[in-house]
Amino acid sequence: MSIFQLSLKALAITVAAAMVAGAVLLLARPQPIESTVLGAAWECTQTAFVLTTCAPRVQEAIPAVETSRKDALRATRG
Repeated sequence: MSIFQLSLKALAITVAAAMVAGAVLLLARPQPIESTVLGAAWECTQTAFVLTTCAPRVQEAIPAVETSRKDALRATRG
């Protein structure tokens, strides 16, 4: 009978450990936060309610000149 109780105990410990690991992963996921001190040009994330990191926001490059293929071909031909 001790083998059956040992197996149930091992199963219970395994399930509890899996639940704790899942909770830790859920809390450790980086969450975006607003930083009123730095302003809109910065993007901040907070991990596990403890570690906060900030980086400048990446802005998309806007092309200075847009040309179509027809305009480019005409310019090279003549």
